[in-house]
Amino acid sequence: MSQSHTLPLSDALPQDPREERDHFHDRLFRYAVTGCATFVLIALLGAAFSMLWGGREAFSTFGVQFLWSADWDAVQKKFGALVPIYGTLVTALIAMIIAVPVSFGIALFLTEIAPAWLRTPVAAAIELLAGIPSIIYGMWGLFVFVPFMAEHVDPWLDEHLGPLAIVGPLFQGAPIGLGMLTAGIVLGIMVIPFISSVTREVFVTVPVHLKESAYAVGNTTWEVVWDIVLPYTRSAVVGGIFLGLGRALGETMAVTFVLGNSHRLTASLLEPGNSIAATIANEFTEADSSVYLSSLIALGFLLFIVTFIVLAVARLMLSQLARRGGTTS
Repeated sequence: MSQSHTLPLSDALPQDPREERDHFHDRLFRYAVTGCATFVLIALLGAAFSMLWGGREAFSTFGVQFLWSADWDAVQKKFGALVPIYGTLVTALIAMIIAVPVSFGIALFLTEIAPAWLRTPVAAAIELLAGIPSIIYGMWGLFVFVPFMAEHVDPWLDEHLGPLAIVGPLFQGAPIGLGMLTAGIVLGIMVIPFISSVTREVFVTVPVHLKESAYAVGNTTWEVVWDIVLPYTRSAVVGGIFLGLGRALGETMAVTFVLGNSHRLTASLLEPGNSIAATIANEFTEADSSVYLSSLIALGFLLFIVTFIVLAVARLMLSQLARRGGTTS
């Protein structure tokens, strides 16, 4: 009686060549997308490390005092980052105070109120504003908006709000038009297209039957927006707002034109100030010493850190909103 030999399953059932090819393509695709993600991380860490290495002389010379020192004297080689950091944060805050409500209004108008024939032209105009180069905004701000601020807005603010007890110091100063308020308004105009476009796109994703059900029980448009649209899209809306904030923090040319570029710490929004990006753009070619150049690179590293913190906070807020409201966004 002959003994039967059992073959392994892999030998008895040879793999399909198409299946092997699919597995190979799947592995290749996985390696490719993993490489793309790894490249982003390497580029991010490389940029941060290069700026940290370039600013090592400034950090070693001035220490932690570099962060809160208001000195910026190229002759005596004394540098501090307080004025640029302050100007960056203040102008970005002014921009967001202006841009967020206006962007919400635009998005709600296009999705809830505007007739169908008007939605496409207005949406196209907003996207066109997002594509205008920042230097165009800066030139418009310098030649058109700054004279308007100096002639009409700054004198009125100084006269009516300057004498007030608490907010008065914010609106006192010479009506020259250049200053943090002007830069913040120009930044707000630049940020509006980004926030409004993202907000409009996420508002469109709200299921129609949810809004129609709310209207059917007698809710007004404002109640539908507040109780249905915003809760459904809050995570994406917060992400769009922080995207605009990141744009405002890193803007260079437009701010350089209208900020005034003065290394003087002042509470007045009407006085010239400075920002990190504007300082680097204005003085990088004038750095005549190693510590001067290192201080400018150190400012770039600080801007990187500030932007990273803002985006990290945005990510944390989005995670908390997702856990609180489930997976709906």
